[in-house]
Amino acid sequence: MLSVGIVGLPNVGKSTLFNALTRSKLADAQNYPFCTIEPNVGIVEVPDDRLKKLADISHSKKIIPTAIEFVDIAGLVKGASEGEGLGNKFLSHIREVDAIAQVVRAFEDPNIIHVHNKINPQEDMEIINLELAMADWQTINKHLENARKSTRSIITPEAKMELDLLERVYKQLESGKSARDLSYSEEELKIMKSLCLLTMKPIIYVINVNEKQLVSKNDDEQYKKVFGNYVKICAKLESEFADLGPEEAKDYMKELGITQTGLDQLIILSYQLLDLITFLTSGEPETRAWTIHRGAKAPEAAGVIHTDFIKGFIKAEVCHWKDFIEFNGWPGVKEKGKMRLEGKEYVMQDGDTCYFHINPTN
Repeated sequence: MLSVGIVGLPNVGKSTLFNALTRSKLADAQNYPFCTIEPNVGIVEVPDDRLKKLADISHSKKIIPTAIEFVDIAGLVKGASEGEGLGNKFLSHIREVDAIAQVVRAFEDPNIIHVHNKINPQEDMEIINLELAMADWQTINKHLENARKSTRSIITPEAKMELDLLERVYKQLESGKSARDLSYSEEELKIMKSLCLLTMKPIIYVINVNEKQLVSKNDDEQYKKVFGNYVKICAKLESEFADLGPEEAKDYMKELGITQTGLDQLIILSYQLLDLITFLTSGEPETRAWTIHRGAKAPEAAGVIHTDFIKGFIKAEVCHWKDFIEFNGWPGVKEKGKMRLEGKEYVMQDGDTCYFHINPTN
């Protein structure tokens, strides 16, 4: 299962956000730095309105959504790349996740300490990003030294390409910029993947606001300009939603003029950030969502259900989920010509509803 690490400065609302996401009290959300030491891990369902609609058609006994893992990582501080605030340990936790959700604080509250005694979301972002870049710079520096030594006598085209790449990334990181902002060839991407750099991980910014800021649009243009890929969340409000039943939460949201929780937005954006899509299966036993990477072919999708299905794959019956609902399930889509038979080279699309034919002897 792919994971998203929740990072940020101390006391910006990471643990409150994590607890709301996981509907738990796993993370300590006290008002002091480093109240989270070891990372907390939670599995979170990905919201998908399609499942209930498919299940109603198939009279399914169970609905099983797909899920994503969130990891609450302790607060980083200025100097973390040099070991400040147990920084090296925390940076290693970030290295283990697939993507980053960086929480920055935009709300004022005299009762909650800010480590720099001022509220400046952009500055918070810059501090964290610089620490990640400096940690990567140290990693690249070691690889660059080794690459230079190995190419002193004989240099192959491959070694020259790697050396040039490392020098380019070194300069980028030295200037405090992220490695993900550079362009790479396919061969270069293979090398970059092996380096496991923090700033190559996809990132989304979570701007933690108060209730008034949540409904206000005043700062949205500025946020978009500064952060790009972001979601605005009131973690305090989200924790209140998490403590309510589904219907109570809906009524409360309606009262506040909110159509979708910030957490749902974050979960869906995190899913997209990791370049994941969902295919669906639906029958009387269960209706279920399955996660695959965008670009996956039909046998690979079948293999998510069971690894043996990859070798045994024969063909897939596929229809769009809307057609499955409109024409009342498999008999209807077949009758209306909306069901397609797809082979091994078929590239899966988000929302494909599938039935796989497998040779059990393979």
